[in-house]
Amino acid sequence: QKLLLQNADVPVIMNTYFSQKVLLSEHSEAREKTYGPTKMLIRKNIISLAQTFRLDDLDDKLHQESSDNQVACALQLRNNGDSKQHPFARSAVNDSLLDMVESQGAVGWREVQVRVIIQRVYCLPAREGYRSHTQGNKPLCATPGMNSDPPNVRLCLLVQDAYGMFSEVQMQSLSSTDDIEQYCRRWEGKSCCLAGMKILQRTTRGRALGLFSLIDSLWPPAVPLKVPGQSQDSEMMTTNLPPPSFCYILTVQSGEIHVEVDEEEQISNLYQPPAVHGLKEILRIDDCNKRCSFWAQVLYRRVQTKHNVPIDQRDILLFVTDSTLQNVVHGIPKVLAVSVTASCVLSMEIREALSAGSRLVFFKDALWGNGRIICVERTVLLLQKPLLCLAAGADLSKLTGPVRLDELDSTTQASSICALRGTVVGVNESTAFSWPTCDRCGNGKLELCPQDRELLYCDQCSEVVTTPVLKMQLEVFLRCPSRSQSTVKVKVWHQISIGVSGVVRLALFVLLTMLLFLQTYEVQSVLGKEVGLLNCYVHSITSHPNCVALEEIVLL
Repeated sequence: QKLLLQNADVPVIMNTYFSQKVLLSEHSEAREKTYGPTKMLIRKNIISLAQTFRLDDLDDKLHQESSDNQVACALQLRNNGDSKQHPFARSAVNDSLLDMVESQGAVGWREVQVRVIIQRVYCLPAREGYRSHTQGNKPLCATPGMNSDPPNVRLCLLVQDAYGMFSEVQMQSLSSTDDIEQYCRRWEGKSCCLAGMKILQRTTRGRALGLFSLIDSLWPPAVPLKVPGQSQDSEMMTTNLPPPSFCYILTVQSGEIHVEVDEEEQISNLYQPPAVHGLKEILRIDDCNKRCSFWAQVLYRRVQTKHNVPIDQRDILLFVTDSTLQNVVHGIPKVLAVSVTASCVLSMEIREALSAGSRLVFFKDALWGNGRIICVERTVLLLQKPLLCLAAGADLSKLTGPVRLDELDSTTQASSICALRGTVVGVNESTAFSWPTCDRCGNGKLELCPQDRELLYCDQCSEVVTTPVLKMQLEVFLRCPSRSQSTVKVKVWHQISIGVSGVVRLALFVLLTMLLFLQTYEVQSVLGKEVGLLNCYVHSITSHPNCVALEEIVLL
């Protein structure tokens, strides 16, 4: 803000963490009638900015007096009558984040604490400027990889004070992302004291939509809040407050005790646990960028293809379902796609579980909007439901019968999965080929090992592949009653493990693959054969030409 000072020709540019404009005295009567009397949060001595910036000819004594008054003013705490006591010697605990910011500034809070409630615990990818020195010149990873290097992620807390003010506290880097689940269980809902903090930045709704979508999900507060500048009797508290428009990002200072969590204390009444909804209920939410939590069965996992991007930094598509979708007959899809962005930190436990098979996963604070569920920064995936959660009328029972997919029809969209049945009308023999893949990561671009030309080498795993998986595929054309006007092209395949493990899997479409690859029969002998139900991933749907391209898949 540009300030024009009285009796000074030099303007002052003031950069503040928080400011509130006070109306001139002639408008004070109207203001008092509208808003009620204003009470100062912090007692301050009025200091001339001309003195502060030494813009006029004052002697050293006046400079020293002004400086002393300025420090005393800046560090004055609310309701502390002893203004002579040095503020650094005080050990009182404040309950207002805003007061701490105003009184302590950006240099760090020393021997002064503020009590807050931990609303959420999560991990964020560490910024380049805050990387651990032990990482050297290794590239920054957005998510923990599958190698032995420590994950480059930072433990974070979303805290709220008694006045409703939020702050995000970025703490130390984690040695293992698997620790996040225990931190969630131990800390969420508990009160803690923050000390030794420094301000990274003051962010607003327009700059941090993801952060404020999480804050909005915790608003309005569960209990009435205190009102700044008024007596804190229960009748003076209110919940009729607009949601916060700004938030301070705090970080810890090295070598100090920063966060003291009282794990023995009961859960605070201000804490708002995640409200768990069924997927059917989430589909009916009209708002955009709304956080939601749900418990779902993961049926299929697909890593998005991006060239020159490590596999652990690619977006992932998870196809999930629950009993609220499986028990519906018509009108609602039986499976939903959940996009997991590279900025969503996944624990190694979650990654291994999703690679091993179908699992029940708890999605906490995912983002819903425009008909899509997205896991972004501050979304947490857990294998166990939190101890405290609100089941908002959702049926959270496990699936009892076999999983059903929606059959291919006119409403099917690209990047979805469906069940397919039809009649074989053609086979594209020119697309039949086979190739070896890595049995660990699925990399299909293996190289010859430099040390032993008879072995294959995977550059993604940086290891020799002793039991490669041989994949074979071809394209067939089907006539489907549900898409009678479309050409339905399906990429079918099967894979055989070359090694001691023997056959890993044969595709459902064994008849076509075996006869074509082994060249036992003529293609004409399979035309007109009925096929189905095949589980397929929909690659694309085009109208000119009218074609649906699918790939046969195996559910977890």
